[in-house]
Amino acid sequence: MNKIIECVPNFSEGKDTRKIEKIADAVQRVKGVKLLNIESDVDYNRTVITFAGEPESVKDAAFYAIETAAAVIDMSQQKGEHPRIGATDVCPFVPVAGVAMDECVKLAHLLGKEVGEKLGIPVYLYAEAANIPQRYLLPDIRKGEYEGLSEKMSNPEWPPDYGPSEFNDRVKKTGATVIGAREFLIAYNVNLNTEDISVANNISGMIRSSGTVKITENGEKERVTGMLKFVQAMGVELKEYKITQVSTNILNYKVTPPHVIFEEVKKLANVYGVNASGSEVIGLIPKDALIAAGRFYTTEEKEQNLISVAVEKLGLSQLNKFVPEKKIVEYLLGLN
Repeated sequence: MNKIIECVPNFSEGKDTRKIEKIADAVQRVKGVKLLNIESDVDYNRTVITFAGEPESVKDAAFYAIETAAAVIDMSQQKGEHPRIGATDVCPFVPVAGVAMDECVKLAHLLGKEVGEKLGIPVYLYAEAANIPQRYLLPDIRKGEYEGLSEKMSNPEWPPDYGPSEFNDRVKKTGATVIGAREFLIAYNVNLNTEDISVANNISGMIRSSGTVKITENGEKERVTGMLKFVQAMGVELKEYKITQVSTNILNYKVTPPHVIFEEVKKLANVYGVNASGSEVIGLIPKDALIAAGRFYTTEEKEQNLISVAVEKLGLSQLNKFVPEKKIVEYLLGLN
């Protein structure tokens, strides 16, 4: 493969393995595509599927996955901890090798048009594929979530980029889908050994780029900028493990790598008398992000040792065993 694009769709189902398998099967039936990872979370009720391959094949696989998700997931019945707007909540294209961002943007538009016209699903374009600056950030599009979608679609400022503009019976079941193009994003969550969600929420507000809003002495709202650049964060409960998480999306891991987030959350957690007991990567992670963490914690030089130290110090195996061969994108694609 001379050109490699990665696709990382997120689906609003993390409990029913039969439904998840059907979506994954839809991806695997496309030639020229390699399924890299399937990661589900029961509390989030969400599954992230990662696959890669030649651009046109990846686009086709994404379409079939979205089509299958729309058939097996009923958003009018769906509940979960993670924010979501549709059965296929978000579907980004990521350039990996031999591909410029412009090609990913073009694919996002083509897929959006197909999903809107052939499947009758409202599509919003985001990140580098956004037509409107206000739709660049995923949280802005997802604000109000599925429950607020009917009101959003009726707002003159929020018509979908493709697909139906009314909240009909079809849309009631499927919700909307956000499709875009972006650089590699790391979904990275830090575990806190407390069930008090207010701690995770407070820390999230302090570290995320957008910060938080406080009320001044005059009763006015004032936004306090967050500590870390290119980081989105929110607090999440993991009832299965009786812990909470500072759940983050790292938009530029070269500026703010995972170990910087972990160390900052650890310091802030201590203020609340809580420990950052470990962390996890949802989906895949680039090799150099772990090597950077390894170099922060040790003077070792060998790649394998650096990665082992990073996994240990970040506590990446606390909830589920972190296997580098299954989690590092370069290893899975044979680019190491």
